[in-house]
Amino acid sequence: MAVVAVAVVIAALLLLAQFWTEVMWFGQLGFSRVIWTEWGMRAALFATGFVVMAGSVFWSFTAAYRSRPVYAPSTPEQATLDQYREAVEPLRRVVMIAAPVLVGFFAGVAASAQWRAVLLAFNSEPFGETDPQFNMDIGFFVFTLPALRFGVGFLISVVVIAGIAGLITHYLYGGLRVGPAAAGGPRTTPAARIHLAIIGAVLLLLIAANYWLDRYSILTNAGDRFDGASYSDVHAVIPAKGILTVVAIFVAALFIVTAFRGDWRLPAIGVGLMVVSAIAIGGIYPAVVQRFQVNPNAQELEAEYIQRNIDATLSAFDIDDVEKEQYDATTEAEEGALRSDADTAASIRLLDPQVVSPSFRQLQQNKQYYNFNDSLSVDKYEIDGESRDTVIAVRELNLDGLGQDQRNWVNDHTVYTHGYGVVAAYGNQPGPDGRPAFFEGGIPSQGAITDMEGEYEPRIYFSPSTTTYSVVGAPEGTDAWELDYQADDADDGGQVNTTFTGDAGPSVGSFGSKLLFALKFGEEQLLFSDRVTSESQILYDRDPQQRVSKVAPWLTLDNRAYPAVVDGRVKWIIDAYTTSDAVPYSTSTPLDEAVADTLTTTTTQTGAPVELPEEVNYIRNSVKATVDAYDGSVDLYAWDAEDPILKAWTNVFPTSVKPMEEISGDLMSHLRYPEDLFKVQRTLLSQYHVTNSAEFFSGQDFWNNPTDPTSEATTAPLQPPYYLTLQMPGQEESSFSLTSTFIPGGNTDREVLTGFLAVDADAGNQAGTKAEDYGKLRLLELPRDTTVPGPGQVQNNFDSNPTISEQLNLLQIGSSTVRRGNQLTLPMGGGLLYVQPVYIQSTGGTQFPLLRKVLVAFGDDIGFADTLDEALDQVFGGDSGAQAGDAGTATDEAPTAPPTGEPGTEPSTEPSTEPTEESGTGGEPSTELDAALQEAADAMEDANAAQRDGDWTAYGEAQERLQQALEDAIAAEEAQSGSAG
Repeated sequence: MAVVAVAVVIAALLLLAQFWTEVMWFGQLGFSRVIWTEWGMRAALFATGFVVMAGSVFWSFTAAYRSRPVYAPSTPEQATLDQYREAVEPLRRVVMIAAPVLVGFFAGVAASAQWRAVLLAFNSEPFGETDPQFNMDIGFFVFTLPALRFGVGFLISVVVIAGIAGLITHYLYGGLRVGPAAAGGPRTTPAARIHLAIIGAVLLLLIAANYWLDRYSILTNAGDRFDGASYSDVHAVIPAKGILTVVAIFVAALFIVTAFRGDWRLPAIGVGLMVVSAIAIGGIYPAVVQRFQVNPNAQELEAEYIQRNIDATLSAFDIDDVEKEQYDATTEAEEGALRSDADTAASIRLLDPQVVSPSFRQLQQNKQYYNFNDSLSVDKYEIDGESRDTVIAVRELNLDGLGQDQRNWVNDHTVYTHGYGVVAAYGNQPGPDGRPAFFEGGIPSQGAITDMEGEYEPRIYFSPSTTTYSVVGAPEGTDAWELDYQADDADDGGQVNTTFTGDAGPSVGSFGSKLLFALKFGEEQLLFSDRVTSESQILYDRDPQQRVSKVAPWLTLDNRAYPAVVDGRVKWIIDAYTTSDAVPYSTSTPLDEAVADTLTTTTTQTGAPVELPEEVNYIRNSVKATVDAYDGSVDLYAWDAEDPILKAWTNVFPTSVKPMEEISGDLMSHLRYPEDLFKVQRTLLSQYHVTNSAEFFSGQDFWNNPTDPTSEATTAPLQPPYYLTLQMPGQEESSFSLTSTFIPGGNTDREVLTGFLAVDADAGNQAGTKAEDYGKLRLLELPRDTTVPGPGQVQNNFDSNPTISEQLNLLQIGSSTVRRGNQLTLPMGGGLLYVQPVYIQSTGGTQFPLLRKVLVAFGDDIGFADTLDEALDQVFGGDSGAQAGDAGTATDEAPTAPPTGEPGTEPSTEPSTEPTEESGTGGEPSTELDAALQEAADAMEDANAAQRDGDWTAYGEAQERLQQALEDAIAAEEAQSGSAG
């Protein structure tokens, strides 16, 4: 008994630790109502499900046992059952209690999982739109129908299990006989007959209700060609469900009659009639209609229902107001063609956020206990009065960077508690030797953002990579022990320490809270360490997406959280969606497939905690969420206040979501159109740009999204959309946009461009008001006989061009490798311009990519140069008519020095060519290497020309020059590697 008592106490403490620490966590964030509402509804549903299931099964057991016949007829069947009764009797009481409790527990668990559906049903809001079949508000299908389906399905399970329990008990104790009976004798006792007949009647009434609800659920059926009710569904299946409802009610009445008249033939005939009706009316008749009436005339008969599907899908995915334009793109590059696209040309992003993370680490990581995410973010900042596309990253805490001798509880949880600062580089300009051109960085943070914000809070206590808990805070006057950074002029042994002063986590000042968290994390040090003081707080669940998903479990989150410096704080911005899979006629889309591309593959590998619903047929970016990187506070802002699903959840959690009017102008300037929503929309628009039912039926103009031409995977994922500042045809000025392309659909390997999609991603900078054109989708549709190459064709042209391939091979001499950056597509010069940066990276020792070349394509014309500006001029007859962002940044032209990431070094707002001590690369070997490579390229061109002309003397001289250039390149590369070493 003592052991049992101790075990119970320990189990209770462990459960209390998990329970109460969650209460403290939500309370500290100000979202207590969320956890209590969720737990309260879960508990109520569990209790209801448990009582209904357990009570019904127990009643059925008890009623059958109490009504058993005193003297069962003496038959061989009963003689056999006597042996089973004798074996079961000692355990009967246990079974009659334990079985209902067991099934009741599982029923309660299943019921509690439906807390969202039940809350939405009780707090539903009208959509203001009706379905085209039943003329009912869509809110019925989204909010009410799922709860009704669950309720009816649950009750059917209850009745079936209770019926089985009663049937077994009646049979075991003689109330029901299966074997031969006396001539004309009943097979059931009156009590058993009444019991089983009532259960049968209730079951048939529930089946009738299920048939009736099926009529509405048919409107969301997934079909072969389109989703929603088809011609045969409307004219055969829905009427059949109505008939089967009436049949089920009639058969239920026969069971009730049997309960009082004692004749099982009527319900048996009724059940047979119901089975035949289900097969004939519910199965054969719709199949006949489909095969002999619909299939021969499908295009005409299905036209109305296809149009319903088109209209519903466009509305549900918010793509019913796409601005379409026929774009007769030229493939002829003419001199000066980019003159009218000068703003776009100057903003073309060369820095690939998926490639340059190693460069950020080498040049700005500063210390081994900091790190940058593999996938950086694209944002925009106003620098010197001009909006500049920016690649930005947060210097996050990285405990794995510490040596094993530094890893202990004190260091892991009280010293190394936070990251430090943001690092930002221009998107359209390279820095020295192809490095990023940083305009913000260093420790302490310095640069344009610091100047603009008047200094900001740089300490990063909350970030995606921070997975361990930290104990922070101390009484006033205590020596600080949380490490900020190391500095030679610091008083405390060469390091600057800090003490957290915010309100970011539950208090662990009392013994009780220490005990609870020690049990939660299995760390006894929380009880005994002197660093856990009366002022201490414990920080955990520090991933911004995890925090938002906990305080708003009713939202679906975007795969990406991106940082921004807002109002003097670093904020993580997360787009959140309300979704449904119950909108009539709208096409269901597997969300994980729709958002999958090269970026999500990278994010998945780093363990993003995003859970996506299996399928959706409605989505809205209804909420913008922010998480403060210093104190972890979560703010939810209503972004689409008219969304009925958001309204319903606001009824449930009235204090969780703030109005848009509370968004500051600084925060508004960093809000952007979300990637995942755009990916879903582009997936749908690959088919639903066709809005005519006849053309949709034929499917001849369906498109696909291209695969990523730079991916090295065996099965390449889709090319991701890209944030770019560009001016679409018809726009008055350029804007920050999110873009993607389309290629022909069907089974073809011909990859020409069929469409270009862009959405205005700039929310403006007015407090509480988003820009008028924000979210405006613009689709350029190319002529069907277009010859504009698609991304795959362009990449093939790049790779197969002999001059380019030869020069790239030269760039890979020795211990270097070529990394191709993102291939950008822009509507410029009356056609489509492709731009791809080319990076060179060492294959050994210190490895980080440097931007060395830029590839440009327009039609079949290709440019390949050290800068984008030069490559554009190559393509457009020597003068493109515009200057790219890297104009004048060749190796021998750019001034000033970049930040080294060391304390006290201020980043420049201009790119630089001067080498930094930290980067380990001097300018002279790099310059010699570039010159040797250029000489080799010139020699190869001269050799090819001489071979074509048959001038073998010139060919021999060119080969000698090529050999010398290769030797010079190898020597320069070795000198550069030695300098890096």
